Amino acid sequence: MSKTTTTYNNKQKPQLSFWQIWNVSFGFLGVQFGFALQNANVSRILSDLGADLHSLSLFWLVAPVMGLLIQPIVGAASDRTWNKFGRRIPYLLLGSVAAAIGMILMPNAPLVVTLVPPILFGAVMLAIMDASFNVAFQPFRALVSDMVPNNQRNIGYSVQSLLINIGAVIGSLLPFILTNVVGLDNTSSSGDVAPSVIWAFYIGATVLLGSVLWTAVMTKEYAPGSYSLPELENSATSTDTKESLVKRFSGFVGLVKSMPSTMKQLALVQFFSWFALFILWVYTMPALAQHIWGIDAKWFDSQYLKQVGEVPEAILLAKGAAGDWVGILFAAYSLFAAVFSVFLSKLANTIGRKTTYSFALFAGGIGYISMYFLQDSTLTTVSFLGGQIDLPQGAVNLLIPMAGIGMAWAAILAMPYAILAGALPVKQTGVYMGIFNFTIAAPQILSGVLTGWILTTFFNNQAIYIIILAGIAMFLAAVSVYFVKDDQSS
Repeated sequence: MSKTTTTYNNKQKPQLSFWQIWNVSFGFLGVQFGFALQNANVSRILSDLGADLHSLSLFWLVAPVMGLLIQPIVGAASDRTWNKFGRRIPYLLLGSVAAAIGMILMPNAPLVVTLVPPILFGAVMLAIMDASFNVAFQPFRALVSDMVPNNQRNIGYSVQSLLINIGAVIGSLLPFILTNVVGLDNTSSSGDVAPSVIWAFYIGATVLLGSVLWTAVMTKEYAPGSYSLPELENSATSTDTKESLVKRFSGFVGLVKSMPSTMKQLALVQFFSWFALFILWVYTMPALAQHIWGIDAKWFDSQYLKQVGEVPEAILLAKGAAGDWVGILFAAYSLFAAVFSVFLSKLANTIGRKTTYSFALFAGGIGYISMYFLQDSTLTTVSFLGGQIDLPQGAVNLLIPMAGIGMAWAAILAMPYAILAGALPVKQTGVYMGIFNFTIAAPQILSGVLTGWILTTFFNNQAIYIIILAGIAMFLAAVSVYFVKDDQSS
């Protein structure tokens, strides 16, 4: 595999080989590996540490808030950065190291119980992980825009989506594999974290660091002034760094006001789709435990758990099994997304990005809502990775809707950025990609504030109904795509 180099004299970005495009995004595999572990297991960890259903979404607010604060800052900073490591890569390395530290510490919250409450420590580590993931996320998006020529943009973001989902598949499966293949315990008493989850986070931290280092070593960014990239000065000598904070903020507000119309139109699609995704990550575990395994909602109430003292072993086993199966389902939708990503570029080139995008989101809406209708408590034996496990048939049935959710996820990871990249001024790609993260963070924040209240007020803590609400939001996202203007040739 050849290194991407910078020694070209013409002003057109060179065509990249498949492996060069692969190398540019390979680190995202590890970042998503860690993010998938977080998505599939943080609700489980926080529940074990004492969070109830109403507060789960509030704890999860840490993720979008970190994205809202950090991505625009990192985007603007990386636009102005150039040193011996490059433009975007210094931030990738910094983010991956910090995220790995958070991943190692979070599942060990019970070890610091004498210093701070475990639930508080877990929330702080979630904040550190999310802040660090966001430091890495934004530069990876901008790196593809920097390195890949316009006519390869669809395949560039499709390869990135493929790698993201490969990482997500492995990361989501890991706790289940560690339990059912390696033999680690997947149960935990109140205030503890299951050993299988702890070791999954250790492994995830290692994969994260290794993959980001691969991109850093195998990709050499284009030098300042190359291929229509802006002339960049060292951040230590740039006049931009000497501007007052007020002037910088004023300039940032000006950029927000003058954002391209395509970005504004995509914001509506992003709102509905990310509102739905946030619900999926927060509430799938309790929804499965209640709707498929038949656990009463009271076993997710921290006050009730304090009253009863010791949780029955049957409840612990069922919650552990449900938590592991969430990892399988998340791996399934990531696998479907990875497969769909292979065809995504060709499909977008054939029928258009907007049609492809809308179709995938609609499939995701069907996937969400169909989860309600696949309930079946009949035990069935499933062969998996050389072993056999007994599961409710309803749990196995839920693999079907993951196909639709996976298609939506693949499109969400690729299509908005492919559409947006051609509408952005090259000099400000990084900061605008960071601003675009507002359209990801804001709907998650609103979802986090509202869904816990909706769940308790209208749905009597039955989490499956909030999943149906997410499906409706995904349908609205599919309709919203048709209001987006996309110049396919840009």
